[in-house]
Amino acid sequence: MTVKSYTFLLEFRDKKPILTLRKKSWIKSLYTKFKRFFVFFFCAISLLSCENSDIEINSDNLLLGVWVAPEYNQETTTFKRGKSLPKDGYAISFFESGNFIERTSGFCGTPPLIFYNEEGTFRLEKNIVSVSKTNQNINFAWKVISVSETELVVKRELTAQEIDHRILIDLFDEISALAYSQKCDDVSNWQLVAYGAKACGGPQGYLPYSNKIDTAAFLEKIEVYTETEIEYNVKWEIVSDCAVISPPKGMVCQNRFPIIKY
Repeated sequence: MTVKSYTFLLEFRDKKPILTLRKKSWIKSLYTKFKRFFVFFFCAISLLSCENSDIEINSDNLLLGVWVAPEYNQETTTFKRGKSLPKDGYAISFFESGNFIERTSGFCGTPPLIFYNEEGTFRLEKNIVSVSKTNQNINFAWKVISVSETELVVKRELTAQEIDHRILIDLFDEISALAYSQKCDDVSNWQLVAYGAKACGGPQGYLPYSNKIDTAAFLEKIEVYTETEIEYNVKWEIVSDCAVISPPKGMVCQNRFPIIKY
């Protein structure tokens, strides 16, 4: 009986093998510790499995659901799948009905941020998600880089409207650069011209230009810009305020720069 409570242990001391007897209590203690560790490990795994099983996943369309905790990496954004939209944090949600919800604080928010929902619709074609917001004339698109049961990676894509708007901005940058290309030393050598078209009618504003530039080419570019903006407004059903832009009262040269007076 005494032998059963001991175990033989071979040790080396000064390079000599020595056989010793030790009580088995340390083996039992080690076994108990391992047992507790494995019980804790499997419990943790079970809890995680239960949490994941609470999230509904449409295996036919993995895009559907709630996506939270965005991580931005240059051109791409990585979302984690969530159970519901967070109270304080950016998130998006895609519904089988085609509805879309964005949990956002807007673009002009400063701390403390107030988050709210913006609703809209979405359309998935191949790997492009096109989103249209209901209460705003805003359309944008994401290119789906990858999507799984746990993660969504997207890249911002320009929509057709954004491409048209970029063309409009490039045209304005061109006429603006020409308008202010000369130094203003004598105001009598300068004139004013209306440019652009508001959706409700009337020009967007006025630009000064010097008689020293190619005025015919400049005025032709103004006309192209104005016609392009009219087409843009009609095509994308742009809504603007109907305030009338008052014609300028004159112009002065200040620090060799043309200043319009209203």
